[in-house]
Amino acid sequence: MNLRPTVLAGHTCLLIGLIDVASAVSTQVRASRIERIAPYVPGLTEGVARAAALVAGILLVLLARGLRRGKRRAWEAAVALLAMSALVQGLRHHAFVGAAVSALLCAALVLLRHEFHALSDPRGRTRALGNLLLLGTISVGLGLLIVGVHADHEAGRGISFVDRLRQVVYGLVGMAGPLTYDSDRIGDVVSASLLGLGLLTASTTVYLALRPVRLAQADGDGRVRALLAQEGRRDSLGYFALRSDKAVMFSATGKAAVAYRVVSGVALAGGDPLGDPEAWPGAIKEFLDRCARHAWTPAVMGCSELGAQIWAREGDLKALELGDEAIVDCDGFSLAGRTMRNVRQMVNRIERSGYACQVRRVRELADEEKRQLREAAAAWRGSATERGFSMALGRFGDASDSDCVVVTAHQKDADGTTHVRALLHFVPWGEDGLSLDLMRRDRTAEPGLNELLIVAALRAAPDLGVARVSLNFAMFRAALARGERIGAGPVLKGWCALLVFLSRWFQIESLYRFNAKFRPHWQPRFVVYPTARDLPRIGWACLQAEAFVVLPRPAERLRQWTRHRASEAPGEVTVTSVPT
Repeated sequence: MNLRPTVLAGHTCLLIGLIDVASAVSTQVRASRIERIAPYVPGLTEGVARAAALVAGILLVLLARGLRRGKRRAWEAAVALLAMSALVQGLRHHAFVGAAVSALLCAALVLLRHEFHALSDPRGRTRALGNLLLLGTISVGLGLLIVGVHADHEAGRGISFVDRLRQVVYGLVGMAGPLTYDSDRIGDVVSASLLGLGLLTASTTVYLALRPVRLAQADGDGRVRALLAQEGRRDSLGYFALRSDKAVMFSATGKAAVAYRVVSGVALAGGDPLGDPEAWPGAIKEFLDRCARHAWTPAVMGCSELGAQIWAREGDLKALELGDEAIVDCDGFSLAGRTMRNVRQMVNRIERSGYACQVRRVRELADEEKRQLREAAAAWRGSATERGFSMALGRFGDASDSDCVVVTAHQKDADGTTHVRALLHFVPWGEDGLSLDLMRRDRTAEPGLNELLIVAALRAAPDLGVARVSLNFAMFRAALARGERIGAGPVLKGWCALLVFLSRWFQIESLYRFNAKFRPHWQPRFVVYPTARDLPRIGWACLQAEAFVVLPRPAERLRQWTRHRASEAPGEVTVTSVPT
């Protein structure tokens, strides 16, 4: 396998970092050359060397990923750390091999400096510096508290503030300070606590300096909406380019654009490029050039067959069928016939229970009703996080989305009060189509409301000027369908059984079954990727983008909790239905 210099440097840096960490935490203590020069360097001991090796090793492990991606900022930090690692290893007994490897890699990085040209977030340095100052100040303050707990008692005399401060500063970098403790146990606890604070400060600063760019839709949605108006019937996922967390890369002519989001170093584009297909290659080139500048891995989720062909041809990428999109022809839809018997019986039963539906454009809703529906949709959501990326808009009732369609199911109580028990939200698909965005229902209501809502939308389609409706996307639909047929082989049956098993968490089979009830025609959708070895990273990024995996973000969670507490009225209860 032909490894790129950046990949080889990243793996080697990771190996050196692990060796440094292992040597630092090793319990075996040997005599070293440090003892010879210790009288000339204040605070220099075997423990200091171990701490320096530990810090350098951890930071090298953190930098390895940035080196593999060719990040310039990671290269700068790695050169400095490898030089320090070589020096520290050279001072320790029997560590010439590690010192030589660190020195050779440092020299190789200098010689190959032109390979490391990928840009990092331009705001990263400012945030990293702010984190260093803020967290460093907090670490010093906590360190003074830690040192001061037993300092006077252990020393048997008053300790000046300057000595305590020196003890903390030395301890944060793993060096021995001017204070000594009668109890070795207390001394070890203080040293370990200070070193832990120092490592936390250093690692978070490095992370902020190297983390991927977070782009907002700086181009505005005016040009995107103009492209959507021009492309007409082309892609049912086009309107989702207006998500607030997507950036847009336009072609040089402005006739095409790619909407994307960067997640864990992967630039995820959703659906086909916008605009004229003849101009797609220009937008794809601009997108891939930006990915190369920032060392992002390009990927496309849910593009059509035409889009997959153009992506593969223009970007030298590969395509893999991911699943199928269910599209219902409104003119030919009917509940008559044996094939629609199940849906017909369910809809009739729900309607006899006193449910009725309303189909309206968002512009026809009053602001108060939109607010109530928004709160109800959030309360009915099955998870704490709003899911969706490639086929979800991420908002409801915005003034800019006045052409969206809302379908609501209402039920009357015994006292005559009407409550909303479920809703669907569709986004425009050209001038005569709708694409499903949101499907929510009160979990205490009778089953079958979703079927009722979809049937209501299809029945109202002629009055809305709608000829086709795109429903949910069914992953691996073809595999499930073929696995059920007579004569399916053991491999296909095994794959089908695995998909059924995974459906317990990802709704693979249930979405396919639900969509198939409405007798749609299936349009294949593809994922586009550079190489097979990139698929695990792309899959992980997709899970994060679709919010199936939510990484902890304490600062964001704290802001959300603060906003929730500020807006929560005393005695407020969870919304389960909306009176109308």
